[in-house]
Amino acid sequence: MPVVPPGSCPPGAPRGAAPGRWAVALPNGHASPVSGARDVPLIKPPRQLRPPPFPPSSTPAELERPYAGSGGEIMARSTLSMAFFVSLALAVRPISAVPEGLLPNGDFARGPRRSEMNGTVVTARHAIPCWEISGFVEYIEPGRKEEDMILPLPPGASAVRLGNDATIRQQLNVTRHMFYSVSFMAARSCAQAEKLNLSVDPEFGVLPIQTVYTSTGWDTYSWAFKARHSTGWLSIHNTGVEEDPACGPLVIAVAIKTLYAPHHTKGNMLRNGDFEQGPYIFPGAPWGVMVPPIMEDVHSPLSGWMVMSDTKVVKYVDAPHHAVPRGARAVELVAGRESALVQEVRTVPGRTYRLSFSVGDAGNGCSGSLVVEAYAGRATLRVPYESLGTGGSARAALEFTAVANETRVVFQSSNHLMKSDATLCGPVVDDVSLIPVRAHAARRLRL
Repeated sequence: MPVVPPGSCPPGAPRGAAPGRWAVALPNGHASPVSGARDVPLIKPPRQLRPPPFPPSSTPAELERPYAGSGGEIMARSTLSMAFFVSLALAVRPISAVPEGLLPNGDFARGPRRSEMNGTVVTARHAIPCWEISGFVEYIEPGRKEEDMILPLPPGASAVRLGNDATIRQQLNVTRHMFYSVSFMAARSCAQAEKLNLSVDPEFGVLPIQTVYTSTGWDTYSWAFKARHSTGWLSIHNTGVEEDPACGPLVIAVAIKTLYAPHHTKGNMLRNGDFEQGPYIFPGAPWGVMVPPIMEDVHSPLSGWMVMSDTKVVKYVDAPHHAVPRGARAVELVAGRESALVQEVRTVPGRTYRLSFSVGDAGNGCSGSLVVEAYAGRATLRVPYESLGTGGSARAALEFTAVANETRVVFQSSNHLMKSDATLCGPVVDDVSLIPVRAHAARRLRL
């Protein structure tokens, strides 16, 4: 399978300027480049929210089929002449392989020709290199702000705005039965209840782009899927229809990451207890990634864990931009009692177990009295942590006796917290382990 470098289109892709890089304004006034560098129950949403069928292709149906290739070339599986191979390759839309990072033209740095736009509205289906569009799609160039946009674009960023019934999509080369996480950076525009439907057939999830979790207004969201075929269309669709057809979410970056099945590590019954396996985090985005609840995502981008909520999220944070108790990743509980982090684990009824974990703050200005509540079996533990907002953590442990063959481990923040910039924040949980307690040790603890 050919590997397409992040941030570039495969050979034979539509024309366009050279891949660009853009920057996100940081709180200290500096700019950080965002690039494509490497760095349970299944509950589906209502079926009527599936994205509509994509319009018929402008090329013959046989040219829309994926073709395997090597060395960056697309080759047909037939007995036709080599000359026909070449002409066919030039006609086929690009199919992206899946390295970790930005999709080809995932930052939309290469835009349409002027002849393919009416003002900001994109008028040709293949006008944006490496993407296909349908519906009311606008291309917003760096430095431009439409009158109805709530937020300006980050410095140097390009964006697509998905208006009424708008879809952008890109075809991916994937490995069957593997799991993948898509991360995308988006913001509200002017509609009141904006949502985006992400899909790789037959799976989809509808993510609300409503609650603002960052001071910039630009949040990174994640969504996971299991590949059923060797190729698939990643579609991002605006489900809303507004009086103003341009109203809809703005998207400025789309990336992907392979998720490997988490395994139990020695001395820990939990999977991915250190949270090192999770969605892609844009290197220059200092606000982490929102992990949606299972009502919105069949497969969790945070391997081994589920987020239980109606609409709220937890935040996946990284060590380069946050204080992480151990390793490179952790979870910040930003929605109070409206969301919970959950994992189910096999246990033996009547046996005693010890759940150990770290509680702290992310060093992001979230100060005050933080409290994490942990639940396992019929036991509960409240862990207070007085935060100065500058980082730090403490260990806690909960002993419990299993009452069933499966035990649900739950973490939740007991209250809502806000930083000085009025954005939501909460305690950090990390380094979670579960081990059985020997019978004589359990008796000593009871004494």
